[in-house]
Amino acid sequence: MSVTFWVVVPAAGVGSRMQADRPKQYLALAGRTVMEQTLQVFLDHPGLKGLTVSLAAEDPYWPGLSCSHDPRIWRADGGRERADSVLNALALLRAKGAEALDWVLVHDAARPNLAASDLQHLLASLADDPLGGLLAVPARDTLKRAGEDGRVEATVDRSVIWHALTPQMFRLGTLHDALAGALEAGATVTDEASAIEWAGGHPRLVEGRADNLKITRPEDLHWLAQRWQS
Repeated sequence: MSVTFWVVVPAAGVGSRMQADRPKQYLALAGRTVMEQTLQVFLDHPGLKGLTVSLAAEDPYWPGLSCSHDPRIWRADGGRERADSVLNALALLRAKGAEALDWVLVHDAARPNLAASDLQHLLASLADDPLGGLLAVPARDTLKRAGEDGRVEATVDRSVIWHALTPQMFRLGTLHDALAGALEAGATVTDEASAIEWAGGHPRLVEGRADNLKITRPEDLHWLAQRWQS
């Protein structure tokens, strides 16, 4: 089934844990920046209707990327938190002609190893879903719940635990209302699915590849660089 979609990439963060001279999305990876590698899988897909990147107001790096001149990509203002950046991007998409019932995929700027097959699997799995969902992977390791003293309180049943990934795919209007409502209520919103959950929804989990890694620390970038060279 052919699915058309918009993409939002919140990219206003500074990535302080990387201890680098620039935000992690602008670090080099296999001859291009992490950001360029991240966006390419969407730009290569025939179902893409448009892509919005939310950036810090004084971001000096984005204009230097070749993809910044792609007519399918628009720049939105980044916000104080991820949810604010996503809301700004959704508003821009509406101004560009996106409808409330259109699918929107939100993806981390520092997650450059999304496989085209995973993207297609997500689109196909959720094409007829009434709500939407997200890529995720079942927990593999034994999980422990810690107490305040740093000691194990219990072993958690990992069979019901999943690691949330991106993209996360929802209808534009539904996602906008959930994010806006959660922020107004002061709820904790760590990803788009958590906003949908706050609004009473139950997003569908779509199993993806575990190597859809979000670059957080220097070793993550090193691991990906070695993998891409092999």
